[in-house]
Amino acid sequence: MPGEAGYEELTLKMAELWGADVIRDSDGTKLSPEITEAGYKIYSTICIIREHNAFANAHPDAQQQCFLSSDPVLAETDTMMIDPLAGYFREQFELNDSDDAMRYWQVWDRTAGIPVEDGKWHYADGRITVTDCVPYHRYTASVLCMRIWEEINMYNHTTNSWTSEHLRQLDPRHPLAWEYLQDWLRNWCAENPQTDVVRLTSLFYNFVWIFGDDLRRRTRFVDWASYDFTVSPAALDAFEKEYGYALTAEDFINKGKLQATHRVPTARKRDYMDFIQRFVAEKARALVDIIHAYGKQAYVFYDDSWVGMEPWGKYFASIGFDGLIKCVFSGFECRLCAGTDVPVHEIRFHPYLFPVGLGGLPTFAEGGHPENDAYDYWLHVRRALARECVDRIGLGGYLHLTIGQDAFNEAIRAMAADFRRLKELHAHGAPSSLKLRVTVLHTWGSLRSWSLSGHFHETDQNTLIHINEALSGLPVDVRFISFDDVKNGVLKDTDVLISAGRQGDAWSGGDAWKDPELVTEITRFVYEGGCLIGAGEPSAAEGGDTRFTLAHILGVDRDAGEYACHQPWTFETEKELPFAVTGDAIPATPGIRLIAPDTKVLAEKNGVPVMTARQFGKGRAAYLGGFIYSTAAARMLLDLLLYLTRTDAEAAALCENPVTEAAWFPADRTLVVMNDSREPAVTAVRYPEGTVSVRLAPLEMKFITL
Repeated sequence: MPGEAGYEELTLKMAELWGADVIRDSDGTKLSPEITEAGYKIYSTICIIREHNAFANAHPDAQQQCFLSSDPVLAETDTMMIDPLAGYFREQFELNDSDDAMRYWQVWDRTAGIPVEDGKWHYADGRITVTDCVPYHRYTASVLCMRIWEEINMYNHTTNSWTSEHLRQLDPRHPLAWEYLQDWLRNWCAENPQTDVVRLTSLFYNFVWIFGDDLRRRTRFVDWASYDFTVSPAALDAFEKEYGYALTAEDFINKGKLQATHRVPTARKRDYMDFIQRFVAEKARALVDIIHAYGKQAYVFYDDSWVGMEPWGKYFASIGFDGLIKCVFSGFECRLCAGTDVPVHEIRFHPYLFPVGLGGLPTFAEGGHPENDAYDYWLHVRRALARECVDRIGLGGYLHLTIGQDAFNEAIRAMAADFRRLKELHAHGAPSSLKLRVTVLHTWGSLRSWSLSGHFHETDQNTLIHINEALSGLPVDVRFISFDDVKNGVLKDTDVLISAGRQGDAWSGGDAWKDPELVTEITRFVYEGGCLIGAGEPSAAEGGDTRFTLAHILGVDRDAGEYACHQPWTFETEKELPFAVTGDAIPATPGIRLIAPDTKVLAEKNGVPVMTARQFGKGRAAYLGGFIYSTAAARMLLDLLLYLTRTDAEAAALCENPVTEAAWFPADRTLVVMNDSREPAVTAVRYPEGTVSVRLAPLEMKFITL
C-alpha cells in the first residue's frame, strides 16, 4: 500500500486495516523515517529515465526522440511551406534539426504517394519550404523530434494539476546517458538502505502517447505497444549496421497512421522490434545486476515505459526480475501477469489514489464514489484470480485521499480478505477445470498473450478483447498462437480455435490468409474433428473467392457489395437452441450472409445472422457477429464451447443464474461463488460432486466448504 510523509499516523492505521506487509512510495510522494522504520518492508519507486533534467539540459542529444508527421498541407501553387509541429502539443515536442537527425527527415507528396527529392525542399527557422509542387496535391513532412516532457509526468500535470518541473527522459542508447544512469542507480541504492524492493516504473521507453494542442483532440495517438518512442539516429544507425539495410521515416510514419499494434506489421517492423527487445533486455539485465549487488530485489511495473520488455516475449526471462507488477482494470490483465516467468506476480488495484480517474471521472474529488469504481474493477479481476492467482496485490497514489472515504476503505479491506482466501486455496491445489483447450489466433501470437494494445477501457471496441476478458475467468485452458505456429503443427493440441477481428487488422490477420498452407491446415483441423469460432470479420482478406477466407468452414461470408446481384440463402432462426443466447452480447456485422444451406442460424438481428453454427466434416464451426463481455456473455461463450466440442461440463462448477460464477477447489473441498450483480442473487451451483443452492448478497464472493 502507498505511504505518505506527513500522514504517518494515517499510513500505519491503513496498513493495519488493509493487512499490508509492505509500504511503498508513489510518484510525487516520499516516505518518512517514521514509516520506513515501522517494521514494514519498503518498496521504493524509481523511473530510471526521468528526474535527470540537469543531465538532459547539459546533453540535449541524450534525450529520447520520435518521428512525427505534419498534417497534410494543400499546395495552392508550385511553392508551399509546412510547419511540421502544427497541431502538436509544443510542450511535448521540439524539432531535432541537427545534421545527424535531418538525414532521416522526409517530405512526401501524399496525393501521388511518392517522396519529394531532397533538393526540392529545405528547412529554416522551424519551417520547411517545398518547391516544384504540383498544385492541389497534399504534402507532409516527416521529422525527428526531441520529446521534451516525459508523458506520464505530462499527464499528471495536465490532469491532476501537478506543478513540479517538467521532467525529461534520457535514452540509454546514448553512451554518456547510459554511463550516467548506471552510476545514478548505484548511488541511489547506496543512499537508500531502507529499501527492500526497487520498483522500476518501468524501464526505458514509454508507450506512445502523442498530445495535440487542441483540447477537442488532446490525444492524437496512443498505443501501449508501439515502438515509435524508441527511435533515434543512433538506433537507426545501429540497426542498419546489424541488419544490412536502412529504415526510413516512412517505416514509422506509415502514411500518417504510424505503426499501430492493431495493424499487421511489416517485415521491417518485426526486425526493428526484435532489435529493440534485445537492447532493452541487455540494458535491463545490467540494472538488475546493480540492484542485486546492493542486496535488494528488482521488481518491474509493467505499464508506462515497458516497451521492448514484453513479459511473454522471448527475451524477458533473461532480464532476471524478481517480480512483475501489473496495474489491472480487467481479468485478462490478471492472466497476463499471472502467467509470466518471474518469481513474484503482483497486481495493482484500481482506482489509483488520484483526485481524477479515467476519462476525467472525479474518483477522489467532489462527487466521486471510489468504492463503486473499485468494485467495478474487482468484479472483472476476481473471476480471473479464481482461475489463476497472483502472489500479491497493492494500491498506489496519495494515501491522504482515503481520509473520509470509509466506504472505499472498507471495500479494499473486504477485497484484500477475499484475495487472501483465494490465494490460500490456490496454494493447496488448482481449481477444477474442463478438459477443453482453447487457442486464440492472431498475428502477434504468444507475444501478445492476454492483451491487445492497452487496457480494456482503451480497446473496448475490439471484439477480441471482449473474448479475452470472457476467457480469463472460464474453466478452460487458453493459449495464444500466431499464423506461423499453425503451419508448425500446434493445432494438434487444440480443441477450439478462435479467430476474431476486423478485416486487415492484426487480430483478424490481413494478408496472412492469402497463404494456402495456412488455410489448408485449418481446414484439415476442423474437418478432422476440431472446432472453429469466428467473430467479427475473421480471416477477412481481399483477393480471394470469398471475403472470409474460412467462409467454406463457417458457412457465412460478408458482402461488401460484391454480391449485389446474387440472392442469399434464406433462413429461419432455430427454434430450439442448444443453450441460452444473450442477444445483447452479439452485435451485428453488416453484410453477413449465409453461403451454405446447412448453416444453422441461432440468432439474428434485423435479418442479419449474428450467431450461426455448422457441421464441417467431423468438426464444428460457429460465427459471431461480434462479442460484448458481461458475466452472462461469458457463460454463453462457455456454453458455445461446450456445444461445439460436445464436452461434458461436470468437471467444473457452473451456476444456473447467469449473473453468478463459481469455481471448485477440490483440495479444500471449497466452492467459490461470485455475484456480479448489485442486486441479491440466488443460484443453483452444479459442481463435480453434486448441486447446491447459494444465496448471495450484492457483489458478494462466498466461500463454501462442502
